[in-house]
Amino acid sequence: MDSRLDKQFEFIGEIDKEKKIVRQTFLSDGSRKENDAEHAWHAAIMAVLLSEYANEKIDVLKTVTMLLLHDVVEIDAGDTYAYDEEGKKTQRQREVTAADRIYGLLPEDQKKKYRDLWEEFEACETPEAKFARTMDHIQPLILNDASGGLSWLDHGVSVSQILDRNKNTAKGSEALWEYSREKLIKPNVESGKIKNDID
Repeated sequence: MDSRLDKQFEFIGEIDKEKKIVRQTFLSDGSRKENDAEHAWHAAIMAVLLSEYANEKIDVLKTVTMLLLHDVVEIDAGDTYAYDEEGKKTQRQREVTAADRIYGLLPEDQKKKYRDLWEEFEACETPEAKFARTMDHIQPLILNDASGGLSWLDHGVSVSQILDRNKNTAKGSEALWEYSREKLIKPNVESGKIKNDID
């Protein structure tokens, strides 16, 4: 039987694979697409810096932990692009299967704790999950804006798609969503980097 430490080190080794999962969002300089680990790190730092704007009081460490672990399932399930409607049909099942295997590498108590934390993020009902989801959704907006809308242009993304994707983003922070709409989305609609398909 593996020791507790053996299991923890196995999990730590396994999640290194997250660095190989490429997302559709480009780095701010447009030089390449970011990976899942970079996305998680960036969103976690955002949570630390921007927690004062949460709609409700949050446990920052819990939120940061949630963000650091929320995409490890993509090691097995792959990244499902935000606007890939076909991929979304199988996303939940692929990710549940992945969560069972990857969190299952941990000692029983940590397996339950972090698997439950992942489900909490997915359900998006607690203050921490709502704010984590806000960070998860705003981070790509920041990079898209900084990179000149590269991924939006690559995929022909429209403002209606972005607004639909972000229909719950304000539940974590109304202030940050309003800022994002005005500073990250609106100028890119006006410049044509985001297709304007609404009046």
